[in-house]
Amino acid sequence: MRADRLVAALLVLQARGRVTAAQLAEELEVSVATARRDLEALSAAGVPVYAQPGRGGGWSLVGGARTDLTGLTEGEARAAVWSLSAAVTGASVSPALRSALRKLVRALPEPMRDQARAATDSVVVDAARWGQSGDDGPESLEVLRRAVVSRRVVRLTYGRGERPRTVHPWGLVEKGDVWYLVAGTEAGRRTFRVDRVRAVDITDERAERPEALDLSRTWEEIVAEVERRRSGVEATVLVDPGFVWVLRRQFGRHCTVVDEAGGRVRVAAHTSRSVAEQLAGWGSALEVVEPEPVRVELARIGGELVARYG
Repeated sequence: MRADRLVAALLVLQARGRVTAAQLAEELEVSVATARRDLEALSAAGVPVYAQPGRGGGWSLVGGARTDLTGLTEGEARAAVWSLSAAVTGASVSPALRSALRKLVRALPEPMRDQARAATDSVVVDAARWGQSGDDGPESLEVLRRAVVSRRVVRLTYGRGERPRTVHPWGLVEKGDVWYLVAGTEAGRRTFRVDRVRAVDITDERAERPEALDLSRTWEEIVAEVERRRSGVEATVLVDPGFVWVLRRQFGRHCTVVDEAGGRVRVAAHTSRSVAEQLAGWGSALEVVEPEPVRVELARIGGELVARYG
């Protein structure tokens, strides 16, 4: 979690006074590019972090190694603590991160401390959707976290496959309420849904991780590739203009409004059957204009329902 890493970076700065991006990267076990972006993010968020170029330079907090972050204005402190508070309210957050936030609050100047404490008690993030329980995530998530941090190869059994595979974990990504493992394999980069990992064991072998890996950019590439595959078939539909927003919400980036006043919309999915299945619940509330394969699939679904329920 990036918020966890940002707090850790801040505490390293407070403890050491000055560090280079390379030193911080080694401390946090991330790439130098990631460490540099984290330092820049702290600075952009209002934390008084500055870079000193040249030999013997590095990144420092205003005031050196002191824990009194006097460079923060009241508004900046409130915004920073509020944002971090939102990141630590989930059930799956480690006690260490909660403890780190408390230390950050104590590090603020006295006039700001009361409001910062209030901010930590004023934000609740419930990641569970309606009808779902807010559990701690897949059982294998914590094991994979340890493997990523310790840079160790793992053997995992995935999906329906019975044969364990050996992978080099690069990082974990949470998208929506689903966790993914990005890893290197014999076949190249692969992405695994953590909730489909049936078993995982950490080995003693050191994992190989590309030196210049930027996990955020890598994930953007993965998302773009998946979204392209998911939008192979496009359908034009007519719906009451008052329900255009519902289609937008249902199909997300795979919905394009052609004529909002006329209720003309294009939606997409990876197959004609998938498009039809997502539209079937609308019944006669909308009409698929084209393509014909989607109309055929809708007719098939309707026939099956009639045959079953009369």
